[in-house]
Amino acid sequence: MNLNTGYRFTLGGTEEKTPFEKLYDIFQELITHTSGDVDEAIDWLRELDREYELTDENYTIDNFVEDLLDKGYLKEEIDPTKSSPGAEPSEEQKRALKMTAKLERELRKRALEQLFGNLKKKGTGAHKTSILGQGDHYSGDLRSYSFGDSIEHIDMAASVNNAMRNHGLDLSQLQEDDLVVRQTEHKSQMSTVLMIDISHSMILYGEDRITPAKKVAMALAEMITTRYPKDTLDILVFGNDAWPIKIAELPYLNVGPYHTNTVAGLDLAMKMLARKKHSNKQIFMITDGKPSCLHLADGSYYKNSAGLDPDIVAQCYNRARIAHKNNIQITTFMIAQDPYLMQFVREFTEANRGKAFYTGLDHLGEMIFEDYNANRKRKIR
Repeated sequence: MNLNTGYRFTLGGTEEKTPFEKLYDIFQELITHTSGDVDEAIDWLRELDREYELTDENYTIDNFVEDLLDKGYLKEEIDPTKSSPGAEPSEEQKRALKMTAKLERELRKRALEQLFGNLKKKGTGAHKTSILGQGDHYSGDLRSYSFGDSIEHIDMAASVNNAMRNHGLDLSQLQEDDLVVRQTEHKSQMSTVLMIDISHSMILYGEDRITPAKKVAMALAEMITTRYPKDTLDILVFGNDAWPIKIAELPYLNVGPYHTNTVAGLDLAMKMLARKKHSNKQIFMITDGKPSCLHLADGSYYKNSAGLDPDIVAQCYNRARIAHKNNIQITTFMIAQDPYLMQFVREFTEANRGKAFYTGLDHLGEMIFEDYNANRKRKIR
C-alpha cells in the first residue's frame, strides 16, 4: 500500500457531518482510485485514520464498514479463487467485500457533482434543428428528481402530495426524495461514443491520468441518463484492441500493459454509431498518448512506440476523414502537452473537421461538459 501517490484528500470542513458521512465521502474517493478494490480502499482509509485521526472509540473504521454493509453499499461474496472445490469457505473468504449497484450509482452521481456541479445549465438545453423550433416539450410523464434537473421542470403539486404522504401535513419536511419532475422530450437527440485510452502511458511518470478520465466518464454517463434521457451514450476503451464497456463497469476501469490502437477504437466507435437513428452523432476521445499499434490482416499486431509511425498515423487520418463523410464529429481531449503529439492532433482534427482541446487533468470534466452541451445545440443540416 502506498499513499504517496500525489492524491489530495480534503479532510477539513466536515464538522457538520456525521462520522459515517465524513468517512463515506473519503471512501468514495478512495474506491474510485482503487478501481473498485474494496479491501485496498479500506486499507487506505485505515492509514488515513492513523495519520489524521478520522475516528475515535465511539465510531471506528470497523463500525463504518458494517454501516456500508447495512446501508447496501457493500456486499459480502465468496471468492472462488481462494477456496478449494467442495471445501467449506473460511470466515475470511466469506468476508470478501464487493461494491453493490447502489454504490456504483452513488459514484456516478458524486462524479457529476464534483465535475459539473458548479456549472449552471443555460436555458432549457434544447436542440436547434432546421425543421423543429427550439425548446423542450413535456411528455406528460413524471419521474423522480435527479441532480441536474432544472427547477422549472419540478411538478410542485405532485411533489407536495409526496411530502404529505411521506411526512404528514408539515410541508417544512419537504425533502429532495419527495420531488418529481415533468419528463421532457428533446426535439432532436444526440448519440455519443466516449473513447477512453487505457494504454500504459495513462499511469506513467507518477501521474494518474486514468482516474480523472474515469470520473469524467462516470459524470458524463450520469448527466446524459438523468438530464438527457433521449440521448444515447456508448463507452469503449482502447489499448492494443478496442472493446465496449457498460456504464456499470466504469468504477472498475483500469489501465493495462497496452500500446495505443487508436484506429481500432475509431473503427468500433463508428460501428456503434452506424446503428443509431439519431441525426447528431459524435465521438469524444480522451487520450494522452500517440497511436502506436495496428491490427494486421493475419491477426497479429504492428507496434511502434518510437515517435509517430507514418503508417499508423496515416490510418488514423483515414478514419478521421471517413467519420467526417458520415457526418460524425470527433472531439479529441489530449491530456498531454508534447508538441509532436499536439501537431498530430491538429492534423487529425483538420482531417475530420472536428475539434480538439489540449487540457490538463483539472479542467477535463468542465471542458467535456460544455462541449457536449454546445454540440447538442448544433444546427442539423
